Amino acid sequence: MYKQVALLILWGILLTSCHQNTTFDRYTAVPNGWPKKQTIRYQFNITDTIQNFDLFLNIRTTESYPFSNLFLIVNMHYPDGQIQKDTLEFLMANPDGTMLGHGYTTTKEHKLWYRGHRKPFIFPQTGPYEITIAHANRELGQIDGVELLNGVIDVGFSIESK
Repeated sequence: MYKQVALLILWGILLTSCHQNTTFDRYTAVPNGWPKKQTIRYQFNITDTIQNFDLFLNIRTTESYPFSNLFLIVNMHYPDGQIQKDTLEFLMANPDGTMLGHGYTTTKEHKLWYRGHRKPFIFPQTGPYEITIAHANRELGQIDGVELLNGVIDVGFSIESK
C-alpha cells in the first residue's frame, strides 16, 4: 500500500516538473488526416516582454504518414496588427523510412522548433497574439498541394520559458 502511494506521489511530481516552464500548450485533433483547407489557430496572451521563450510546433503522426518531410505555413499575428509569415520545412523520417519523433508505438510525437533555437526569442509586445498553422505538402512533381495529409492525428503549439 505504501509503495503504491509513494509511486503515485513520485509520478505526480514528475508530471508537474516536466511542464513547469510551459506557458502555453494546446493541441487540435485531426483524426482523419489534416485537410489542406483546415488552418489550425491558437490565441494566447503575453504579459512578459523580458523573458526568453522557446516556441514549438507539435505534430503527432502515425506510421501511415506518407512523407519524409513536412511543410508548414505559420503566421504569427502580433497585438499591433503585424503579421510574420513563415514557410517551414521539417524532416519527419530517416532515409530508410523510419519515422523520427518520440514514442514507442506507431504514434510519434514531433516537437519542432519554431522560435528560440537559433537565438533567444522575446515577445516584443504584451497583449493578445494568434498563431495559425497550415500544411503545404505536395506530391513530387505536382503543383497543387495534398488535399488530405494522412497520418497526422494532432497539431499543436507550445510556448516554454527558458
